[in-house]
Amino acid sequence: MILGLGRVIILSILGIVKSYRQAGNKAIPTRAIIQNTLGWFLPYRRVIRVRPIFSVISVLFHIGLLVTPLFLFAHIALWRQGVGFGWPALPKLAADILTIVTVATALWLIGFKVFDNTARGLSRAGDYLWVVLLALPFIAGFLCVHSTLNPLSYKAMLLVHVLSAELILVLIPFTKIAHCVLVPFTQLISDLGWRFPADMGEKVRATLDKKGAAQ
Repeated sequence: MILGLGRVIILSILGIVKSYRQAGNKAIPTRAIIQNTLGWFLPYRRVIRVRPIFSVISVLFHIGLLVTPLFLFAHIALWRQGVGFGWPALPKLAADILTIVTVATALWLIGFKVFDNTARGLSRAGDYLWVVLLALPFIAGFLCVHSTLNPLSYKAMLLVHVLSAELILVLIPFTKIAHCVLVPFTQLISDLGWRFPADMGEKVRATLDKKGAAQ
């Protein structure tokens, strides 16, 4: 995952440099790009104005995905055992609530993709599978902790938990989930994407003339 995401970042930076060199207008609105980027990290305006229910559910889903595994006591204990350091953990009740919220919001997002006409038209099979896969280690982990709800043995459910999480880590660099490391570059890439090379107008005109001649 680390090597794959590193490759994605390097290719993105090289693409940014190439686009900047070819751009006819090299005046980059740095302040606006920073503000728009921070707007994606703190999407309070988008939550209120654009599809408020979907936006709130999506934000809660992402918070659960990040906060729960990072601040779960058992995971931090593994870090302390493996590398000798750790950090404060969430209380067990808070971890349980975040896990339930993550699973519930995942189910809601799947339902939204199924029943909303616009979302269904834009979604592919992989979009549904990704949400299911992201929720699977949370479900398995929750069942490992709450043995009375676990339909399998502890070791079997732990295996599901570990393997599903590892599959996610392996797939991240090769899917749209790679946006987790590309968010800081997204607004800059978008801005540069509309800054055409200085000679682009001449090339377009030449192309159109050729098309006109062919007709």
